[in-house]
Formats: sequence, C-alpha cells, structure tokens
Amino acid sequence: MDKAYDHRAFEDEIYKKWEESGVFTPKIEKGKAPFVISMPPPNVTGKLHIGHALGTTLQDIMIRYHRMKGDASLFLPGVDHAGIATQNVVERQLSKEGLRRHDLGREKFVERVWKWKEEYGSTITGQIRKIGASCDWTRERFTLDEGLTLAVKEAFVDFYEKGLIYRGLRTVNWCPRCQTAIADDEVEYKKELGKFYFIKYGPFKLATARPETKLGDTAVAVHPSDKRYKDMVGKKYMIPGVLGKFEIVVVADNAVDPKFGTGAVKVTPAHSLVDYEIAQRHNVALKQVIDENGRMMANAGKYAGMKTKEAREAIVEDMQKMGLIDKIEENYEHNVAVCYRCSGQIEPIPSKQWFVKMKPLAEKAKKAVESGEIKIMPKRFEKVYFHWMDNIRDWCISRQLWWGHRLPVYYRKQERKSKMENDGSDIYVGVNPPKDAENWVQDEDVLDTWFSSGLWPFSTLGWPNLACHREPEGRGDLKIASSQASRNDTKGISDFDYFFPTSVLETGYDILFFWVARMIMMSLELTGKIPFDSVYLHGLIRDEKNRKMSKSLGNIIDPLDVIEKYGADALRFSLVVGSTPGQDLALGESKIRGYRNFSNKVWNISRFVITNFENTEYPPAPRLRGAGKIQDLNVKFSKQDQADLERLDEVVKKVSKMIEEFKFSQAGELLYDYTWHEFADKIIEQEKERLGGEDEKEQEASVLKLTKILTTVLKMLHPYMPYVTEAAWSELPQEIKDSKLLISSSWPK
Repeated sequence: MDKAYDHRAFEDEIYKKWEESGVFTPKIEKGKAPFVISMPPPNVTGKLHIGHALGTTLQDIMIRYHRMKGDASLFLPGVDHAGIATQNVVERQLSKEGLRRHDLGREKFVERVWKWKEEYGSTITGQIRKIGASCDWTRERFTLDEGLTLAVKEAFVDFYEKGLIYRGLRTVNWCPRCQTAIADDEVEYKKELGKFYFIKYGPFKLATARPETKLGDTAVAVHPSDKRYKDMVGKKYMIPGVLGKFEIVVVADNAVDPKFGTGAVKVTPAHSLVDYEIAQRHNVALKQVIDENGRMMANAGKYAGMKTKEAREAIVEDMQKMGLIDKIEENYEHNVAVCYRCSGQIEPIPSKQWFVKMKPLAEKAKKAVESGEIKIMPKRFEKVYFHWMDNIRDWCISRQLWWGHRLPVYYRKQERKSKMENDGSDIYVGVNPPKDAENWVQDEDVLDTWFSSGLWPFSTLGWPNLACHREPEGRGDLKIASSQASRNDTKGISDFDYFFPTSVLETGYDILFFWVARMIMMSLELTGKIPFDSVYLHGLIRDEKNRKMSKSLGNIIDPLDVIEKYGADALRFSLVVGSTPGQDLALGESKIRGYRNFSNKVWNISRFVITNFENTEYPPAPRLRGAGKIQDLNVKFSKQDQADLERLDEVVKKVSKMIEEFKFSQAGELLYDYTWHEFADKIIEQEKERLGGEDEKEQEASVLKLTKILTTVLKMLHPYMPYVTEAAWSELPQEIKDSKLLISSSWPK
C-alpha cells in the first residue's frame, strides 16, 4: 500500500467495479421489506451543485447502510425534463442562429430539444456518479420517457373525471418574458427600493406602488369591522382618473388590513391574485388593462402600448397635474414578484388556463401528517406544511410551452363543433386521442413540470401499467409502455407492488410545497397510499462567513472541483458532519481539506494493521472471518483488549442507532473521534510494543484485535466515505472478509 491515499487513482475504478458487480440493483425478495429512496430528479439542464451533493450524500448514506443491513435497498435515479428551463436553453441556442422557435414550428423545435437532451442530458448523471451515489442505473427514469408520459396522462384523466381538474378564466401569475403562466408558489420575491404613491381617490385616500393598475380598478375594499367606512359599504362612487371618471363599488372583506395605510385599498381583480379573490367573493367585475407582453392595452387610451413602468411615470405625471397625488414616499422597500426561472417581473393577468382543485387533495394530505403516518423532519416544518395546506389555492397546471407533457385534451374543430358550446361535447379528455382524430385538435399547452414530478415516487415504479386495472372511457387500452415500467423480477410481484410506498424522501426544505406536498396529495388520490414514510429536509449551504453562495460574491463551491482536488470522501464527510435537518450549513475549503486529511488517516491506519497482519507468523484468519461477537474470536485477550473490543461494540450500537434516527452528523462525529482519537492515537500506539515483541500469542491477540476493529471501522465509515474504505478493504486478505467488495459486506453487529 502506498504511504498516502491518492483518491484520483481509485475513485473512477472503484465506481466502475461497483456498477459492474450488480450490487446497485436490488432483488425482489418476497416477505422481506425493502428500503427505497427515489432520488429527487435534478433538471436535465443542470450540473451538480453543492446542494445536490449534500442531498445525494445523505441519501447514499441511508442506502449503503440499509444495503449492508441486508435490506433490498433501491436508490432510484432519474432526471426531470425541466420545461421552462430546457426550452429557454434551446431557444437561446436558436437566437444565436437568428431563429425563433416559431420559425421551426412545434414538431421541429421539440426534435431540436430532444437532440440537445441526448447530447447534454447525461451530464448531471455522470456527475452524480462522481460523488459516489450507489444508484440502480438499470431503473433510471426521465420524466418524459414513455412510461412516465402514460402515468401523466392517466393522472390527468383520472382527476378530470373526478372533477378535480377544470378549465377556467382566472387571474394568474404571467411571465411576459417566458410567455407562460406559472404557479403561485413558483413566484419569487426580491426586495426593491421604489416609490409609494398616496392618491386622492374620490372620497378615499389610498396608497399604491403601482398607479398604472388604477386604470383597471373596479372596487375599493375595507375591513368589515372598520367603522370609518361602515356607511359606504355597498355603495358605488364615480372616481376621477386620468382617462375620465370611472365607477367603483365599496366592499367589506376580511382580507383587508384596517391598520395599513388608510384602511381602504383599491381592488384591481385582473392584475392581482388577492384582488381577484376579493372580486370573486363579492361578484365584482374584472377589467384587464395589461396584456401578455406586459404592455398597456388599447383600453388604456393614450397610454396604450407602453410598458408598465413607462406607463406608471406618465400616469403619475398626469395625476399630479390633476391634483390627484397627495404625496409620494421615496425609497419605499417593497417585494417585487419575479419569475423563478428568468427573474423577469411577473404580471398577474386574466387567462383561460387549466387548474387542479387543491382543497379536496389537501385535506387527505394534511391528515397523513397529522396522524403521524408521514413524519416530517425537523418537526417544526409540519406547522409550515399545515399553514400552506390550510391556505392552499387552486393550482394552475397549464403552461404555454412546447417542451413537456402536452395536455391530453382535444377540442372539436370549429366547423364540426356542436352548437351547444358549453355542453361538453366540444371537449374530449383521454389517454389516447379520439377515434375520429381528424375532427379534433389537441390543446397546445403542456403541463407544469411539477405535475409529472408529483407522480415521481410511483410513476417510476410502473404505475399505472400494473397498478391500474380499470379502463374507463377515454383511456382506451393501457398498453405496457416500457420494459422498465413492466419489470417483473419475481413471479407475481412487480416493482410497484414491492418497492412502493418508498421509505424516505430526502430533499431541501425550499421545495416542501413545490414538490413534497404535491407528491403526498397526488399519491394519496391516485394510489390510495402515502408515497413515503419519512421526509428529511436538509438546509441550504452557506460559505464560512455564513453568507449565501452567489456568483457576485465569488464564494460558490463547485463540488466537482473539490472532488478533483480533495476527493469525494472528503466532500461527503464535510457536508454531513455539522449538518442538521432544516438548518443551513456553513462550508469552506478548509473544512473539506481537513476531512481529506481524515481520508488519509483512514488509509494509513489500514496500511498499518494490514502490514502487521501479513507479517504475523500465525495469521488468525479462520477465527476472524465472520466473527460477530468478542467471544467468537476464541483467543486469550487481556483486560485492556476486552475493554477495547467492548468499546467497539458500544460504538457500533451508537452509530447504528444514530443512523436509524437520522442523526447523520452525530454518527459521523462519533466515527471521526473514535477512528482518529481512540483507534489511531490510543489503541494503535498502545499495541506497537506488543507487536514488536517476541510473544506470538500476544502478537496474535494484538493483530486479531486491531484487524477486528479495522474491519468494523471500515464498515461503519463506508456509507460516509465509500471510496477510501473500499480501497482499504481491497487490500485485506480475502480469507478474512465476508465479501469481496465492502459495499456488499454485512453491517457490523
């Protein structure tokens, strides 16, 4: 063995051996409970970032531990098609060629995106391998593969037939840059300093950050308990404005904060989601004045065609001339809604879209957590989860994109439409196209990416092919979509039957609503089962000064650079030790460098013990092989030996318990302290004198004890530091090992 551990000489070769051995692929064992983790699918456009590295490491620790415990352990990988993000990447490529997607047409454009996916889509999976993720790549899935596409269609049709999916005109969050609607929880907010305008509004004085929306006002809202406006509720007023007088009605609504400003707020239902809901409750009309491009519409008079900010300046100037501005507050900090993908400003506008009714789904999902059937860690996030469920809005699921799952909705062509426009005869929803397809046209929209992601835990295991036996109208024949989906490893037991529900979902707390809650809702509704037993939420990673990592600060840690420099084991250990669920983690290069030194320490400890084992005249291999308990070793140990081996048993028990309880950091700290400060600094130093002596029995007892501790330590460290432990294991004599590869050895008892 070399004096120093060189990760570059081992990592790729070891991963290749693992993958070729088939150890990543679990066998279906009837009557034996499996352990399953579905990897949160990274975007096909992405590259491994430090957050991926943390999540993947935590998931892999659990999988390796349970695999060594003897459980059928499935770590199912896959990639998300990432609708908006991927379409944007390819559209940017086209723009360099002087083209737009409309120049190609839908079919050619989608072909172009698939071509891009084939060329670059495997980048992230290769990087996930670099960190040592022991995934079953034979079961790898893509959210647009054949089996998952069938699942998405089936889910849509199922929801539609139950009345949970509907089409309607509602005010939605619209991104003028991406030219699509996005869901409420995909809107991000950034703080901006701007102006706050206090305006004279007939009998009221109101405050607003967006005077341009005044052109779309149809009401003024006050709180029902506000005595100042009690006599005004229900009355209509003519309000002077820059385009002449317009009518508003006064409504009383609990959404109004009577302590904010004057306690009266203008209501612009077409350009605010909150105002839209107020309007719906009081039957107030919508008046749209901003279009899909973020420009003022024709009904905005002389401001028509202006961008909203440009119109704001012009309108304020005209209002000042008319004496309608009371005062303007400068440097007012307010939250600006932006698109989570392009960071462009969101414009709420009325749009005819497809929605999912969320209240019925939320009730079931809430009960699953309240009852303890699903456990969320840390527990404080349960309150956040319940708050979101209690205040949930219907989910806008249609996107005006070309890349994604196209809605399984067909409209009768105009010339063949029934005269009864609203009797439903002009809409067909089905897994397969209508039989007289030539008379129908498919909806142009695709589904929100999170819709297919919401099916991930069960669609990846073959649902609905083997789980759904009903074939209502509109589904046609549910044909087997792919060999992966219909896999049947054991007679009568499918992947879905055996591996679902999954065991643990490990992900970042920032997508608790985007993804976690939706998986729970959709799984309960479509399969009648929870998708996983436990949810482990990790925090964000910050730099050593506890600052958020960003390009502008130049403090981003690239995991691939770190792996190249210090090795995957050092990165994995530095990510886990110090991390607790739901808490952000401070990480710097010095910490990673320190754990690179620990990797080298593990190597040198192994080198010392293995060298002495090989040099012993009477190698105690027969007794060591497979020995579980101290007494099984059948050798005369000293009291100190007994104490050292009993301490080892104690460490095994504690580490096992901590991993079972998701205390990964504490287990890592204990392993580090025991390996370095007890095993290396104390036990090995104490044994050097015995090993250098001439008493063969003492020498044999010493080597046997050290080898027993080493093999146990390598096994316990393996889930955390898989490469250096596997490399050291490979140097041990085969006759003392319970498995050729450490990854498939048994967890110490």
